[in-house]
Amino acid sequence: MKQLTRAKITGVGAYVPPDTLTNADLEKLVATTDEWILERTGIRERHIAAKGVASSDLATEAAKVVLNSRGLSPSDLDAIIVATVTPDMFFPSTACLVQNKLGAPNVWGFDLSAACSAFVYALQTGAQYIATGAHKRVMVIGADVMSSIIDYTDRATCIIFGDGAGAVLLEPSEDELGLIDFMHVVDGSGGESLFMPGGGSLNPTSHETVDRKMHFVHQDGQAVFKFAVRHMAEVCEKLLERNGFTGKDVDVFIPHQANLRIIKATGDRLGVKPENVIINIDRYGNTTAGTIPLAMNTALEEKKLKKGDLVLLASVGAGYTVGATLLRWAY
Repeated sequence: MKQLTRAKITGVGAYVPPDTLTNADLEKLVATTDEWILERTGIRERHIAAKGVASSDLATEAAKVVLNSRGLSPSDLDAIIVATVTPDMFFPSTACLVQNKLGAPNVWGFDLSAACSAFVYALQTGAQYIATGAHKRVMVIGADVMSSIIDYTDRATCIIFGDGAGAVLLEPSEDELGLIDFMHVVDGSGGESLFMPGGGSLNPTSHETVDRKMHFVHQDGQAVFKFAVRHMAEVCEKLLERNGFTGKDVDVFIPHQANLRIIKATGDRLGVKPENVIINIDRYGNTTAGTIPLAMNTALEEKKLKKGDLVLLASVGAGYTVGATLLRWAY
């Protein structure tokens, strides 16, 4: 039986639009305060894309950073996978648009939709192309312009989300470094706790759907919070145990940046040292598919990632979707 090749991350890039929306700015839009937002979410500000700037634009910039860091050209890629819940349009896919903007001939790709878990799902999807030997270089991008689907009169959602993108390059590993294992879970029964009801085949766009604000994010915050606190930790525990580890063995924990209380509760339950938990939600808010690669970039900037470190990625998103990945950092 052919031995599968382990995939490893060989480059990380991030991009956020320059404009920011602070808690003080939000105080002028809805009935809220800086203290209230900080206490409940841990967010101070979030980046917001200018009008006309789409997910493909953010994704392309993040991908360019990765390519430059590796000294590669777009034509060196084999595939592009874009994790997003805010594609530029229904079709063509955002991956097609990124391929064209990068100028990457003979490179194919597609979008993957799993909300806040989309990046970890896309990461494992890309890893399978490396594992089978089908591809040598796969660019995996998490990018979302959440401001395009947020109702800025809805305090429950507008304080949470921001715009941003992060990208990683997957290549074959020649040793034990790289992706070790993963665990993904879907519980579709919680779909209506966090969803955008309008615009699809069930509720096609019409004057009625627009008037009813069906093209914005709708969220049952308490239901999502309870599910996230429990299930992100459970999946991580099972994944670590399956591979002979505990939270104390984790050198770097990179969780989805949805809520500071969820991040801390998960880290505490797993027994991960607080200094090993990467947190940047205060600067970016919840960028959905962008949070984990953006947090990877933060970990690199803060020099908290080094070759050989045991790294745990974890996410919970709409669907509900849950995902966790265990890996050895490769550089």
